[in-house]
Amino acid sequence: MRLRHIKGCEDFITDAKECIREDKAIALKGKIQNIFDIRRPLQIEIGMGKGQFIRNMAIKHPDINFIGVERYESVLMKAVQRKRNLEADKTIDNLRFLCADARKLAEIFEAGEADKIFLNFSDPWPKDRHADRRLTSPYFLDIYDRILKSDGVIEFKTDNVGLFEYSLKVIKDSKWRLDFCSFDFHSEKESEENIMTEYEEKFAGQGNKICKMIISR
Repeated sequence: MRLRHIKGCEDFITDAKECIREDKAIALKGKIQNIFDIRRPLQIEIGMGKGQFIRNMAIKHPDINFIGVERYESVLMKAVQRKRNLEADKTIDNLRFLCADARKLAEIFEAGEADKIFLNFSDPWPKDRHADRRLTSPYFLDIYDRILKSDGVIEFKTDNVGLFEYSLKVIKDSKWRLDFCSFDFHSEKESEENIMTEYEEKFAGQGNKICKMIISR
């Protein structure tokens, strides 16, 4: 689906104090937590969309720093605006946004810098020739391996069964360990404190089952 461009979004993202662009983030490698007022454990959501999940995570876990990664400026602009709307009541000082391509993450984050990575309702890239673009492909798992702590984990949710099955096969053929797996996550007791994304609310509301896995090394 083609994203609608919002006029002025480029300047908005450049000027937004909550955001850092890819080039500046690369220049800050090893010091990326300087974008926060306080250094805390770091968790990252890749492809955060309009940011509902990571906003609520930041509110629920004030002792953790969160970075939402989104490459599309029009989408990121909406995420910033929604964060600001919530801050009318309380500042969310443990949440920042990174406008960058996920392929650049190992150039931005130091080895072992992240405690957890979230992949929520990523683009399934259904054609076989695009498999390397899937955020659970071996290419991206290698990037995550480099930036996660040795005991770091990845949490992945999707409603796309084909993508989920592909991801399970990739994990089986890799050094990653499957710690949790469900093709119907919302029916599991582990979902009791689940924080949903915008897509998750939409798809679950349509009766789609949500798949989830947690992996580690």
